[in-house]
Amino acid sequence: MKTKKNSLRVAFVVPHIFIKNDVLPHVIFSPGRLALDVTTEMARQGAEVTLFTPGPTDTKLSNITADLTYFDQELAGRGDTYMDLLKKHPFTFISLARQIQSELVAKAYELANTGEFDIVHIYTNEEDIALPFAQFCTVPVVFTHHDPFNFLVRYKSVFPKYKHLNWISMSYAQRTSMPNDTNWVGNVYHGLDIAQWRPRLGDDSDYVAYLGRIVEPKGVHYAIAAVKKYNETAERPLKLKIAGKHYAGHSKDTYWQEVIEPQLGEEIEYVGHIADHKAKNDFLAGAKALIVPSTFSEPFGMVTIEALACGTPVIGTPNGATPEIIRDGETGFVVEPDKIVNALAEIDAINRATCRNDAETRFTLERMAADHLTIYNTLTSLLSTTK
Repeated sequence: MKTKKNSLRVAFVVPHIFIKNDVLPHVIFSPGRLALDVTTEMARQGAEVTLFTPGPTDTKLSNITADLTYFDQELAGRGDTYMDLLKKHPFTFISLARQIQSELVAKAYELANTGEFDIVHIYTNEEDIALPFAQFCTVPVVFTHHDPFNFLVRYKSVFPKYKHLNWISMSYAQRTSMPNDTNWVGNVYHGLDIAQWRPRLGDDSDYVAYLGRIVEPKGVHYAIAAVKKYNETAERPLKLKIAGKHYAGHSKDTYWQEVIEPQLGEEIEYVGHIADHKAKNDFLAGAKALIVPSTFSEPFGMVTIEALACGTPVIGTPNGATPEIIRDGETGFVVEPDKIVNALAEIDAINRATCRNDAETRFTLERMAADHLTIYNTLTSLLSTTK
């Protein structure tokens, strides 16, 4: 991919072990897709971007990968795939993965210190490995995290120690789980390649949708209860179509078997995991609304902007970034879980063209890439003035 002469040289480090061609298409991991999309767009806008990933990825950018030889030998000796080992022996998997991630971060810092890069961006949820060593990197290092900062013990026990480093939030809600004096260098909402999402602007749908992981914090049971209550008095009953992966048999998770599966029937349909882009587009665009009933503070929510790009209104709960994404009363409704049924009764008042226009204005890949480049240029300019 061609870049402009004297362009900003970016090391974009995505150390999550899922970021490799033979794994990423088979898992729900939106940061991986985001990383590939935003780096491609940054390069189109003139930056010279090198992508650091554990394995080869579907990119035209320069792609530096880790040495997976011994990891793969271990898998071969066990007769397991990556996902097999993760399910059977998660601690072994995580130990091996973090060795790979450490080496990848070290390589990025090493090359930056030899003059290969102007800035290093550590992206996704393994940046706790990179934090203590950022002080030894001679170019600016910036960090993006994809969970609430206090989501896991290994995050919340270390992030506040490094609040002085350069942090980018993906929503203002995400910032609430870090100290008030954290050094935020920017807030960048996620974006989409809008041209890849086709809206359906009619309002004759007979179903509402849920799309995402089927785990208790996502609140799928609230969507089920709302649709059932709505149908008790509705002239035109609605079906709830649930798409996503459930985790029956994983880590003793019984949410699917005990809470969701018994509710399936004529009103509530499980359509499985949707991996194909066109199928996802059709599913979202065909829905009267998307319900996002999360009960925890999600730092963003890609499915919300995907629905808006399809012209589909969103009903969400007032947790995390949802109120920042949904324009209440214009592109959907932000309500408490027990009020989702009321929002269903009002959803036809939302103009689907307004939803699409909002996505085109606020949640484009072009804007996301440009926001990152603005932050990078500011940080590198500050460094040059202090030398």
